Amino acid sequence: MKKLLFSFLLGSTLLNCQSDKKTTFSDAALKDEFITIDENVVPFSAILEQHKGQTIFIDVWASWCKDCRKSLPKVKELQQEFPEMSFIFLSLDKSLDAWKKGIQTYNLKGDHYFMQSGWKGAMGTFLDLNWIPRYLIVDPEGKIVVYKAIKTKDKNLRKHLK
Repeated sequence: MKKLLFSFLLGSTLLNCQSDKKTTFSDAALKDEFITIDENVVPFSAILEQHKGQTIFIDVWASWCKDCRKSLPKVKELQQEFPEMSFIFLSLDKSLDAWKKGIQTYNLKGDHYFMQSGWKGAMGTFLDLNWIPRYLIVDPEGKIVVYKAIKTKDKNLRKHLK
């Protein structure tokens, strides 16, 4: 009986983990508004539209985040290795000034947006954010092929980059 119960629990846990993988952005996430470097407000759908037909690497980060700062050299290596890919940085900094200073301090190349809705906004909720950095890969057709990676060495992330 214990083996049967264990098998059931293990199976249902695995199914729940697999169902966490999302392949398309929710309507709420697409409508979530971000602030550009020029301090204009744009919906996430417009950000994706700018990169339509390209592979997109999304890095959710903040300049105050130690793990995020530590990972930036590896992200820069990915940019060197995959120059054809679009890199989008979504910041969870506490202020626009801290965000802009972080971009300059770490000399980050790519498209930058301030996630004004924060961790619990539409995008944060869609991503089930509980840790940053957080990486996603969106394929040229707009499908999310990597939904949740927190390390640049993640096997699934590397598989979809090759």
